[in-house]
Amino acid sequence: MAPYEPAQDTSETGELRAGRRKAARYAVPVAVAGVAAATIGLVPALATSGDPDLPGITAQELIEKMAASDTQQLSGNVKISTDLGLPSLGGMAGGFTGGGGGGGAEHGEGGKGGEGSAADPKGKLMELASGTHTLRVAADGPDRQKVSVLGDAAEYSLIHNGDEVWAYDSASNEAYHAEAGKGAGHEDGKKGADDIPATPRDFAERALKAVDDTTSVTVDGTAQVAGRDAYRLVVEPKQSGSTVGRITVAVDAKTGTSLKFTLTPASGGAAVVDVGFTAVDFGKPSASTFDFTPPKGAKVTEADEHGESRDFKDKYRGRDGEEFTEEDLSGLNVIGEGWSSIAELKLPGGRGLPTAGSGDVPQDAQKFLDSLGDRVDGKFGSGTVFSTRLINALVTDDGKVYVGAVTKDALVKAANR
Repeated sequence: MAPYEPAQDTSETGELRAGRRKAARYAVPVAVAGVAAATIGLVPALATSGDPDLPGITAQELIEKMAASDTQQLSGNVKISTDLGLPSLGGMAGGFTGGGGGGGAEHGEGGKGGEGSAADPKGKLMELASGTHTLRVAADGPDRQKVSVLGDAAEYSLIHNGDEVWAYDSASNEAYHAEAGKGAGHEDGKKGADDIPATPRDFAERALKAVDDTTSVTVDGTAQVAGRDAYRLVVEPKQSGSTVGRITVAVDAKTGTSLKFTLTPASGGAAVVDVGFTAVDFGKPSASTFDFTPPKGAKVTEADEHGESRDFKDKYRGRDGEEFTEEDLSGLNVIGEGWSSIAELKLPGGRGLPTAGSGDVPQDAQKFLDSLGDRVDGKFGSGTVFSTRLINALVTDDGKVYVGAVTKDALVKAANR
């Protein structure tokens, strides 16, 4: 291995700080909350082998290389493993998501039964939030991407081609269709597609933006990922109280493309998120890769059949039947900064969680919530902390929520303030 310049903290100079502000917030815990959309969009990571002999490079130079990467075309296989420490949802998963690859008889009525389509991306992509999955991905610029989730006897594909988005679930023979930018909470169709990263370059830019003075960034040797020589960029919080231990990104030495993403918790053990290419080709995919026509007999659901573009304009119903809108969810306050920041907000109606005893939630759902929560007390009163290996949330009995990639003690301290 070629010698490396000493590990360098990117807070040392103003010039380096300017470079750091260019990179992707997918690297921070927020990415995990949206792992469905974020990781499926092509951030990669996986097993490394060997230590290729590459020229020395500083953290600043590697960040600049990532920011300058112009990779627009690629195809390959990705393996994603996610371990948030959640108990198994078992058969409850389908009930929570409204989809889940069930047979057409169960889900085939689309919106008529209120359960939606089995091909709806919001339901299917939730499955990526736990376990290990194999994906086949392809991208040709910002207007054409395809991701297929491969199962033992079925395949689920999400295709963006120009102005259209198609999803198809072979297990139920159901298809889901939307205009690009619609069907995902964006009424005007001009957002949505731009909000979700579609290429490795998108993720790299967001990662650089996440880095600030609360962060240490260093180069830690080299690796080989999917047959490609890469540098290892390590991102670590300087602050105490964060549940994030470190983030390691393998950066392709030739193209500057992110090839490996691993997020390890401060508590140690297995990675919370480990995503990466097992094979990658930077050539232009065939145009036919992004073509889709629903198979004969497939049930097709249009996005707006389910009011997908409502943008919170519809009213929602609270625990006692009262209606509330987006305005009732206002009042977001951020406590602290950087990796230890905590979001504080109020639940509609100023009350805590509904319970099975009050008839507000099914018994099975209550058991699931109870398995996640720990009762806590403090100057703020009482509440329940729901914990994962990365994101924790405190819900107080008087209807306040404190959430962040921080420890339980940090949440209680914030509530006491």
